[in-house]
Amino acid sequence: MSRVDFYVLSQEGPDARLRIACRLVEKAFDQNIRVYVQTGSLADAQRLDDMLWTFNERSFIPHEVLHGDAATHERVAVLLGDAPPPSTHRQLLINLTNALPTEVESFERIAEIVDVDPENKRLSRERYKAYRERGCELESHNL
Repeated sequence: MSRVDFYVLSQEGPDARLRIACRLVEKAFDQNIRVYVQTGSLADAQRLDDMLWTFNERSFIPHEVLHGDAATHERVAVLLGDAPPPSTHRQLLINLTNALPTEVESFERIAEIVDVDPENKRLSRERYKAYRERGCELESHNL
């Protein structure tokens, strides 16, 4: 059974979700957890890529934007992309899309980041219900 954590933001801003994603990636990386961050587009993945290099001047998080079947992705603990995650990165999925991930049960943990946008909240509620129907363990965190 997968555990799904919903991180509910109280602040808005164009990069609020990405900043929280960076913090979650950093925490997971420090705990040797393999992470896949699924974004809504390749442009979003590249924006997150830039933020991971600059969001914390004291941290270094080696990561890669997944392009197709890149041979190097198995060696990298943190992957970003707009495609479904590879089988090598199923410990933690950070879902930055508005869709329910495929193969929910194959992940140990899933993180959903909910911002203050009403449409994002509505879609997040739908995903919450879908996760509950699949028997996932659910937690909410107000930030």
